Amino acid sequence: MNFRLLLCAALLLTPVFADDAPSKWEKEIAAFEAKDKTSPPEKGGIVFVGSSSIRKWTTLAEDFPHHRVLNRGFGGSQIADSVQFAGRIVIPYAPRTVVLYAGGNDLNAGKAPESVFVDFLAFVARIRADLPETEIAVISVAGNPKRWAQVEKVRTLNALVADYCGKHPRMKFIDVFPAMMGSDGLPLPDIFLKDKLHMNEKGYRIWTQIVGAALPSGDK
Repeated sequence: MNFRLLLCAALLLTPVFADDAPSKWEKEIAAFEAKDKTSPPEKGGIVFVGSSSIRKWTTLAEDFPHHRVLNRGFGGSQIADSVQFAGRIVIPYAPRTVVLYAGGNDLNAGKAPESVFVDFLAFVARIRADLPETEIAVISVAGNPKRWAQVEKVRTLNALVADYCGKHPRMKFIDVFPAMMGSDGLPLPDIFLKDKLHMNEKGYRIWTQIVGAALPSGDK
């Protein structure tokens, strides 16, 4: 695969995701901004951004007590949404690390893995434009019972992102997929909520261990 061509495509797509473009997420993003005005987060911490698995990680600060973490997940979002709003909920905090989890909703919406990968490159380009020294850590798209029919697309997307991260500086791929599988090769049934899509406390404990090992040294 020609990564230069894909990166060029991502850069060309970036204006489409301009920060002032209309979006159904405006209320959630505005709520983050309102909270920032009353309690401004410190700069130089770790920003978690992405879809519902980030938004529902309500114990984030407790799980990483030695880090300054900030949760800016908004449920149901796709990577393009994080690109669109990066200028409002990532860039202002000048984080040392950005942790992204997104892509599953993209695939579920019918996008091909290669198309989602281009959106991922657009996210990287958006962060690099303002924060060239910031580390970008990407949590692999997780397999889950509800969307197991899409697992091959998930594997393809994860492989594309992992390969890219392995070839570029200040990029890190955090693979949570294997630890969420049982000996039968299927998702562990007891780490998900009744919807069979989102994780329960046990699932987040798995993520805490794996993601924690990939974060930079404590900054508190």
